[in-house]
Amino acid sequence: MKTWWLLLLLTVADARPEDSRVCAGCHRSIWETYQRTGMGRSFAAASAANTGEGTYYHAPSESWFRNLTRDGNHFQRRWQLDDAGREINVMEKQIHFVMGSGHLARTFLHRTPAGALFELPLGWYAEKGGLWAMNPGYDRPDHEGFRRPITYDCMFCHNAYPSIPTARVSDSVYAGALPQGIDCARCHGPGQRHAQLAGVPATPRALIRQAIVNPKRLPAERQLEVCMACHLETTSFPLPNAIQRLGRGPFSFRPGEPLGDFILNFDHAPSAGREDKFEIVNSAYRLRRSACFVKSAGKMLCTTCHDPHAAPRGADAVRHYDAACRQCHATGDHVAAQENCAGCHLPKRRTEDVIHAVATDHFIQRRPPAGDPLAARQEIRDHYRGPVALYYPEKLPASPESELYLAAAQVKQKSNLTEGIARLTRAIQRFAPPRAEWYLDLAEALENSGRLAEALPWYRTAARRDPASAELTQKLGTALRRSGAHAEAVEVLGRAAALQPGRALTWHELGLAYTSLDRRTDAAASLRRALVQDPELPEAHNNLGILELSETAFREAIRIKPDYADAHANLASLLSGAGRTAEAREAFARALRLRPKDARTRFNYALLLGRENRYDDAQRELESCIGADPSFADAFELLGDLLLARGQTPAAVERYRAAVLLRPASASANLGLGLALLAAGDTAAARPYLERAAAAGDAKVRSRALAALGG
Repeated sequence: MKTWWLLLLLTVADARPEDSRVCAGCHRSIWETYQRTGMGRSFAAASAANTGEGTYYHAPSESWFRNLTRDGNHFQRRWQLDDAGREINVMEKQIHFVMGSGHLARTFLHRTPAGALFELPLGWYAEKGGLWAMNPGYDRPDHEGFRRPITYDCMFCHNAYPSIPTARVSDSVYAGALPQGIDCARCHGPGQRHAQLAGVPATPRALIRQAIVNPKRLPAERQLEVCMACHLETTSFPLPNAIQRLGRGPFSFRPGEPLGDFILNFDHAPSAGREDKFEIVNSAYRLRRSACFVKSAGKMLCTTCHDPHAAPRGADAVRHYDAACRQCHATGDHVAAQENCAGCHLPKRRTEDVIHAVATDHFIQRRPPAGDPLAARQEIRDHYRGPVALYYPEKLPASPESELYLAAAQVKQKSNLTEGIARLTRAIQRFAPPRAEWYLDLAEALENSGRLAEALPWYRTAARRDPASAELTQKLGTALRRSGAHAEAVEVLGRAAALQPGRALTWHELGLAYTSLDRRTDAAASLRRALVQDPELPEAHNNLGILELSETAFREAIRIKPDYADAHANLASLLSGAGRTAEAREAFARALRLRPKDARTRFNYALLLGRENRYDDAQRELESCIGADPSFADAFELLGDLLLARGQTPAAVERYRAAVLLRPASASANLGLGLALLAAGDTAAARPYLERAAAAGDAKVRSRALAALGG
């Protein structure tokens, strides 16, 4: 029989450097209880036990979703129904991984052949014994479908340390096998050296202990930060809630180092009225507001109540947490008479950001909050606009870097653009930082404020600071394209594609730049290159459809992204031009359900309705078009034509006047107004408009105007 140390050595030899299976060799009981905690079950390969089968209809997006098992593999399927009840826009993805222990929820993930992870729309929630519903952010008509990436920021708190490629095409691509759950290294640091020493007989115990982080031996602040690295999230809504320090890898935090050396946490301004927000991952944030925490003077930690290696349930949990409370509240009639302290003082509440999840509120309160804490709520979209405040660490040392971070926090997710742009501009001009990222932050903030011309020099500076960055070069090229500098955009985007040929977005942008120069062959080739890198990039399919008038391309864009209003509108116009009116009407209807205020789509739909002699419907669409865009001259003119043809002359005159006011040089609008005034019997008023039309270069308009003038 092998000795324990030989078994340990064999386990170490068979494991990757960070593999926590090694730990079970010496810490078997802790390992086994930890596997039953939420952290230990936070990420797993898909199985029959954690995927399940179920069907769900999502009314806002008119989509059906289903989890199913076939031939031992697990899938999520989405489909819609056309007007005849037939399945359309079918998308099916294999479920490779499940994120979440199932204590509150499970999210299903697909991994592409390139190693990218994407979240699937339908989730499972533990509420009410188990229910199917959309994942957070998906409960709306226009959502990300099967295209939401699982970024390194997301993975950081939901798993152990995965391997990532050296050359990053995106921050959702992972290399090799993925860890299965939050592991020992996340709280204890890398353990390979510790395990190697433990596997060598006669190694001094002190030396073995020195080779691993034991959070209990850390200062209280560092202990708390081990937990806060993942449980501090101030908000999941755009703010930003945190900024990782430049130069730090996405998985480079190690327990024992100051958290602020890795990441800076931010919050809504104190005056914003957001202090009482309750969200899914802000347990440490809520705890830090509690009088128990504040009055403990740093002695109260997460581990005061929680054993990270075990999670008691039921009656055991009540006894465990009551004992934790009585460490400080040991006397008094109220305390002696109470059981389940947490039930009143840490009540369960429905979270604001994950509306199907009910979690413990770690803000320890004297009395439960008013109202029903479990009441159902609608998903909200929080667009905060105001100052962003540093939350943790509470202060930064006075330095150029600190000022740059504080300024960048104002602009990163558009919360405080006006003040933030001014502050970041001053900081950059004063300190001239060497890293390109600061210049990019300012460029994107200016563009987000509608100041693209001012943004361009900063995009150029960012690209010069890091000329080897394909991402920065591509962003400069995109800004050039949007500013109308199409020839230079082609040159810059071509350089970005050469730097990193695997970036689908770069090839797509290059295709758009070529399109603007009417280099259609080059544009189509670039868009096809984008689709080689990412076959499910809906924008590339849509733009290829525009170039090639391809029904197939439009339909593929819609299959991938059924809420893609542009693709529906483009397909509708193509079908309308081909005389396939019934199909065109359905496509127009879907486009307008997705984007009711799309004036161009309503205009094109009105043209179709007019050709079908459905004049009342056409008039209604044109009126809606004008309501959506009062500067749409073509809509006023077409509505004038329709009203004049229907004998509604005064209304036609009014619409033509609006068209001429918007576009005084339009020969057709002047002709229409002249003819309408003639029909109203006002020959003198009609004459100047008809004379302008008669001087036009359009022969047909000129002929009609001359005929009306009697010449």
